[in-house]
Amino acid sequence: LTSLLPSSHSYRGLTLVLTFLSYTSYHLSRKPISIVKSQLHPNCSALGPNPHNDSNSTTWCSWAPFDGDNYKELYGALDNAFLVAYAIGMFISGIFGERLPLRYYLSGGMVLSGLFTALFGLGYFWDIHVLWYFIVVQVCNGLVQTTGWPAVVACVGNWFGKGKRGLIMGIWNSHTSVGNILGSLIAGAWVSSAWGLSFVVPGIIITAVGIICFFFLVEYPEDVDCNPPLHHVMTTSEKDPEAVTSNEGPHSLSGQSSVDHSNNPKEPAEEPEAISFLGALRIPGVVEFSLCLLFAKLVSYTFLYWLPLYIVNVAHFGAKEAGDLSTLFDVGGILGGIFAGLISDYTGGRATTCCVMLVVAAPMLFLYNHVGQNGIGTSIAMLIICGALVNGPYALITTAVSADLGTHESLKGNAKALSTVTAIIDGTGSVGAALGPLLAGLISPTGWNNVFYMLIAADVLACLLLARVVVKEARGWCGPMARQRGY
Repeated sequence: LTSLLPSSHSYRGLTLVLTFLSYTSYHLSRKPISIVKSQLHPNCSALGPNPHNDSNSTTWCSWAPFDGDNYKELYGALDNAFLVAYAIGMFISGIFGERLPLRYYLSGGMVLSGLFTALFGLGYFWDIHVLWYFIVVQVCNGLVQTTGWPAVVACVGNWFGKGKRGLIMGIWNSHTSVGNILGSLIAGAWVSSAWGLSFVVPGIIITAVGIICFFFLVEYPEDVDCNPPLHHVMTTSEKDPEAVTSNEGPHSLSGQSSVDHSNNPKEPAEEPEAISFLGALRIPGVVEFSLCLLFAKLVSYTFLYWLPLYIVNVAHFGAKEAGDLSTLFDVGGILGGIFAGLISDYTGGRATTCCVMLVVAAPMLFLYNHVGQNGIGTSIAMLIICGALVNGPYALITTAVSADLGTHESLKGNAKALSTVTAIIDGTGSVGAALGPLLAGLISPTGWNNVFYMLIAADVLACLLLARVVVKEARGWCGPMARQRGY
């Protein structure tokens, strides 16, 4: 057993690094569209006189078909072509993820994602001005990108137990923000000169990372003769079948000290059948966290797709400067994800942690809209704070909570539910991710204030949907205290 320890830790580290790079590249390839939007319909009068003598158009520098007055609605159509396809595909993706080799599924999806990302950019070099070309490419990209999240969460969940899952996954989940930051910087490098490269280069990157994962990713500890981790700790006082938090087990990180539901570590994945869709919905907490994520992701993805354009319109920065400044929202997201994971591990209250952050986020969004552009220092501070509060709950639900529920004690050790549960939660959240940019596109012509009111309302609804789970967590804390006092 001692001889296996270095191998086990090495494979865990390799799994974290490869899955981190994988989902970083997924988000890196999604971000360019938000940076390029301002270049598809820029302020042509600021660029000087029209070089085309045969035209008096004030939109001579815009890229057709986005040169009309309805360009914001067309932007919304692009966003939703991707996000609706992503939301629909995600519910199917988890089912395939449980039944196909994760390594093939993940790497194949990344190669296809690279292809469709590059095809969008090639529209620039091929001088394509047909809306349907860009819509079809976005739909295809949205479908193939659903391979990513269920696969990476399942891989990490297979290797790491429940003990400090919130902190580990909070740090690991920074791949979302790191990908957004890198995507913004890479897209910004070419947005003003040749915006097609803002898509082609990320497409090449995600394809390369997918090939690396194909050769080096290990799906299960049993595949390399390592002991599986402890996913939950059963005690005599554990009577609440709906507990979805992790209160126990710093030793479970090593995975060697406990074989609670894994007496035969060499053959745990072959006996149980993959869980059905309805069976996954019956796991306590799945519905509540899924609906909460719908509204939390609505807010997060509205910022992802519209923040650079908001900064251009309100603060009057250039496209590259707005893209660079928008990365601060993702810097806050990294801090928020780590903070949420750490606090939820310490308190054992995943839902309570999410709820508190969502409650505080609502007034912060209001303040950012009204005072966030009163100076570069204020803007930087508010972007970081809002990013932490908006993305913290989103990060916690899609990582630690999904892994907790996918290895819930009610499954009696069945490890074939993690990908399906993750896909249900993130798929429901992706409905909100599709609605947010769509609503922003429809509401923004009436004023940015109304967009922020919509985001604040979504935050409040996300918090309310977790009320039942928060009450159960509070009862769980009060029970031991009452017993200590002799009540």
